[in-house]
Amino acid sequence: MTSYVARHGLDVAEPLATFIETEVLVPGVSADAFWSGYATLLKDLMPVNRMLLETRDRLQTEIDAWHSANTLGDGTAYRAFLSEIGYLQPEPAPFAVETQNVDDEIAAIAGPQLVVPVMNARFALNAANARWGSLYDALYGTDAIPGKASGRGYDPVRGAQVIAWARAHLDKVTPLSGQSWADVTGFTVSEGALLVAAGGMDVTLADPAQFAGYRDTGNILLTANGLLIEVVINRDSLIGKTDPAGIADVRIEAALTAIQDCEDSVAAVDAEDKCAVYRNWLGLMTGTLTETFDKAGQQMTRALAPDVTYHAPDGGSVTHPGRALMLVRNVGHLMLTDAVRIDGQDTPEGIMDAVVTVACAMHDLAKTDGPRNSRKGSVYVVKPKMHGPEEVAFANTLYSRVEALLGLPENTVKLGIMDEERRTSANLAACIAAVKNRCVFINTGFLDRTGDEIHTSMQAGPVIPRGEMAGSAWLSAYENGNVDTGLACGMKGQAQIGKGMWAKPDEMAEMLAAKIAHPKAGANTAWVPSPTAAVLHATHYHEVDVSAVQSEIADRPRARREALLMPPIMHGRNLSQAEIRHELENACQSILGYVVRWVDQGVGCSKVPDINDVALMEDRATLRISSQYLANWLLHGLCSKDDIEAAFRRMAPKVDAQNAGDAQYTPMAPGFAGEAFNVARALVFDGVNQPSGYTEPLLHAARRRVKNAL
Repeated sequence: MTSYVARHGLDVAEPLATFIETEVLVPGVSADAFWSGYATLLKDLMPVNRMLLETRDRLQTEIDAWHSANTLGDGTAYRAFLSEIGYLQPEPAPFAVETQNVDDEIAAIAGPQLVVPVMNARFALNAANARWGSLYDALYGTDAIPGKASGRGYDPVRGAQVIAWARAHLDKVTPLSGQSWADVTGFTVSEGALLVAAGGMDVTLADPAQFAGYRDTGNILLTANGLLIEVVINRDSLIGKTDPAGIADVRIEAALTAIQDCEDSVAAVDAEDKCAVYRNWLGLMTGTLTETFDKAGQQMTRALAPDVTYHAPDGGSVTHPGRALMLVRNVGHLMLTDAVRIDGQDTPEGIMDAVVTVACAMHDLAKTDGPRNSRKGSVYVVKPKMHGPEEVAFANTLYSRVEALLGLPENTVKLGIMDEERRTSANLAACIAAVKNRCVFINTGFLDRTGDEIHTSMQAGPVIPRGEMAGSAWLSAYENGNVDTGLACGMKGQAQIGKGMWAKPDEMAEMLAAKIAHPKAGANTAWVPSPTAAVLHATHYHEVDVSAVQSEIADRPRARREALLMPPIMHGRNLSQAEIRHELENACQSILGYVVRWVDQGVGCSKVPDINDVALMEDRATLRISSQYLANWLLHGLCSKDDIEAAFRRMAPKVDAQNAGDAQYTPMAPGFAGEAFNVARALVFDGVNQPSGYTEPLLHAARRRVKNAL
């Protein structure tokens, strides 16, 4: 039972009040002023938040009614209707974002971006420290190159493969003049220039400007498209002692940025959970977060990495960040929380996130030297699940009010827009315009965006099989349109234009082959599921000059709204019973595999085996697609409720078997009566009625029931 304390007309969960008052607030922000301002902010903004959600419901009701009464045809009448009801809005006059004080990791340098659940301290620290990573390790321990290590300990045959790949990569991205990195035997720095002994002679880099510096240890710093590469020299190490040049490793700048997530990848359902989320974010901002754990029988403590110091070519000292620049993803506008109540009502969780996470970040803003998150004095917030320009404008108002509450200069808080809802995609320029003085980020999110595509078009007809979505016209228009719009709004050299997650954390060879498409498409960042993936994806940015790509495509014809707004409907196509059964089982297995960990154990994001036992990185976005997909097929008669029920019951033993090694796991079969199994069913059978197809309302309620029963 949650205990509350009274604060300026608010009922605040006691653990949250104590945490804010004793740990979060910085000197100059009194508890009295904080709670008074928070109460005023809620009274002013809660009605607006509620109105925006009512607008979502109204528009969806009108769209459902139109589809029920009309056919799509070529989409002309449909688009006219969307304009008539205010779903589609006119494009704003040309403009450019005017965001100031943006760190180079966002504005100037292209590179990978990690997204991690901040509720897990170890994951949060791993992501922050993934700014630098070993290319040798990333290649040696994954399938990025053919084969694998044999035996226990170091395998020199595998090591030779790794070294050959790394040297070939250096030949591509930091070539020597007339020689190969495979033949290097030593390095000398003379009068600010790097001389490389190779092939019996001293040569320079083909582009001498790629020499960035050196360390007292002899390590050499290079640069490729703005990312640092450190050639590690250690003739006493296992690898370096057999290398002619003493090269022991190649360390590269990898995750330039990391989103510490309070949203889709966490299962935070009450004040206790939210305090855990906020406390870890606070520790990242103060620089004091640590986590102690057992690894291979040894106790280890992880902390934030220090900055990197080296000599510039001219001998001067350079200090470079040792950690990723961190953004924090707040929750969207939908969910309410009982952690703070007013007049007997729960209050918007998104408002609480805004107030508390920015207050935590003030500890970083107060630093004047040493390791800092933002060296430009900014706080970076990613705001998800916003539907259209009015909701983005509301976010702008919210963070402006938070700045006033905490005594921060206007536009200290920078915002990232998740382009993952259909109404936002269709009005993206207007959304960016609503935060043109704060905007530092837009990105595509195929998973949530597909979920909203299905839900918005629920009554239009049965959607195409899930595996065909990647080739549909709307998706191409969505992906290209995001880049086109970002460039048209002046985001080049000012902000991130991002692409979505690589969902197969163990399939690195496939990622290396496929994900280079993201920088080639003009995206200066893209999501990766692990520090290892960040290292490997960073090699793509060595090869591709994203700024040059953006310049090349800036004047191409923009993606057509007509294609974006054509729902992926089957239009009379028939599927065989075998095809339908296959799709039902795939979706039901995916739903159960994710939901059972979320509800029973509070795990918001993890590697979940699919029906073929391939580990996929899943969060609520994946669940949204699967549940809305089945709800759509059920609505349109491709399958029956009994068909889906039977598929769930066939897949529950499969998921139980996949989790057999987890001592905390509670099997779903043969009883099929637990909270997890029941909420999985509800997500499908009541999927049509879930707001925007979101899974949070049902998941939160089920998780709270499980926690209350403990």
